[in-house]
Amino acid sequence: MDLPPPAPGPRRLRAALVLGLQLLALWPVAAVEVHTSKEVEAVNGTNVRLKCTFSSFSPVGKRLTVTWNFRPQGMNAAESVFYYYEEPYPPTSGRFKERVTWDGNIGRNDASIVVWNLNANDNGTFTCQVKNPPDVDGMIGEIQLWVVQQVHFSEIHILLLAIGSACALMILLVIVVVVCRHYQNRRQEKSAEMVNVELPEKEKLKHAEEKEAVPLDD
Repeated sequence: MDLPPPAPGPRRLRAALVLGLQLLALWPVAAVEVHTSKEVEAVNGTNVRLKCTFSSFSPVGKRLTVTWNFRPQGMNAAESVFYYYEEPYPPTSGRFKERVTWDGNIGRNDASIVVWNLNANDNGTFTCQVKNPPDVDGMIGEIQLWVVQQVHFSEIHILLLAIGSACALMILLVIVVVVCRHYQNRRQEKSAEMVNVELPEKEKLKHAEEKEAVPLDD
């Protein structure tokens, strides 16, 4: 006597489970997106704001962390610059001790810092990493900092300078025209006032001369 074939239920259940695991593996993982400037140029001895903003699929929570690191130019080893977890934690040792301050606003998705009193040793790559559990993956923002002795003007800077100079010249010309017209109007008003004063005096003198010119009757 042949046995009946096994029920298809368990086999279908296993197939559905395998398919579900495959779909779960293909489902995109939520990640924090970090946005930074690619390159920043600053003058030796000045301060620079390293801007870092982020976006997360999850609401910003208390477990959010921000980690800033620095990799000197030509070197692979990185060192800590700044750390944020519920509050800012500036470095207590190293080259950035008492030279880095928090300038971000977590409520506005801003994790920026300010580096003070730049010098040639600050040439290198700064990295900004943000984790907002459960969003803990994502690209790390990088900023290449160039510390120079003087600012190198790009074509955009030259264009902005030319536009600003032209605008300033136009404003100066308008001011000169307005001032000249104002003084011209004042001179015309004074001339009219003098005419109004001189006319009655001349009429009086004319009447007096006419009276003197009339001969007396014998």
